[in-house]
Amino acid sequence: MKLPSHDAAARNPGDGGHRVHLPQFSTGPLRQVVRRLLLALLVLVLTVLIVYIDRSGYHDNADDNVDFLDAVYYSTVTLSTTGYGDIVPYSDSARLSNILLVTPLRVLFLIILVGTTLEVLAERTREQYRLNRWRSALRDHTVVVGFGTKGRSAVQTLCATGLPKNRVVVVDPNQKVIEAANADGLAGVVGDATRSDVLLRAEAQRARQFVIATQRDDTAVLVTLTARQLNRGANIVAAVREEENAPLLRQSGADAVITSASAAGRLLGMSVQSPTAGAVIEDLIQQGTGLDLVERTVVKAEVGKSVRDTDDLVVSVLRGHRLLAYDDPDASPLQAADRLITIVRAPMVQE
Repeated sequence: MKLPSHDAAARNPGDGGHRVHLPQFSTGPLRQVVRRLLLALLVLVLTVLIVYIDRSGYHDNADDNVDFLDAVYYSTVTLSTTGYGDIVPYSDSARLSNILLVTPLRVLFLIILVGTTLEVLAERTREQYRLNRWRSALRDHTVVVGFGTKGRSAVQTLCATGLPKNRVVVVDPNQKVIEAANADGLAGVVGDATRSDVLLRAEAQRARQFVIATQRDDTAVLVTLTARQLNRGANIVAAVREEENAPLLRQSGADAVITSASAAGRLLGMSVQSPTAGAVIEDLIQQGTGLDLVERTVVKAEVGKSVRDTDDLVVSVLRGHRLLAYDDPDASPLQAADRLITIVRAPMVQE
């Protein structure tokens, strides 16, 4: 199967009709109306002050005297561009203030009045600006392909370990799924992740890691191939339904492969033999509650010590590419470059 060209997609990132959807944090319509009325009132007050301060430079055809009410009247008809002409500026200072201050305020007042129309016209420009700013700031993020049960659970676990939501981009072909991701505060791309132009919209070439949680194993393979083509150094974790497809995922470039069907089956079997043990395992893989299974570096005080001498309950030691069991003779003494897989108490969440 021929994969889409990376170079062609980079030259034409807009082809294909796939769009990035950023989470929206819009205010209610009543609040928007009240805010615009307050802005219009503020512009009117400023104009009244400008006219009233220099009221001696204005001429009233009715009584040749401009008081505060006349200043309010003049400001109102001027901002609304009615302009009856019964009150006019005649001094140089009054005319200059009308040119430099009142006229810009009149334009601002009109913009506020037709704000709804202008907002519709400017929405695309504003969204494009947000998108460009988002793209320029996005680095070392996590791309989650597929936002079903597995994808959602993966995102929840990542966020529970401290990953900010603005560092997660969801890719899914279903528009409603991406809308659900946006509602959760996540950016999303609607499209087929087997295509490089879709992954490029998720800035895959600058991502730190990929979580591939598609519904089909063949799709997972193609997504893994495409992601690895775009990003040689990213960590790719993929889920497959059938264990026999796991080697193919690894050959395609996945760093870790989770067999969802067999993992669920093992948990089911364990729960049959010991429901409590099954509950403990489920608690371990659910970050943020009870006990957490975490990976951390060896601190300076632990270098040279035995695994059993650490404060945490160590399950395994990662030394280079070797994963050593806690009771492996080679695991002790600990080295500075080691990483420990430990069981710790989940941090307390403040209500």
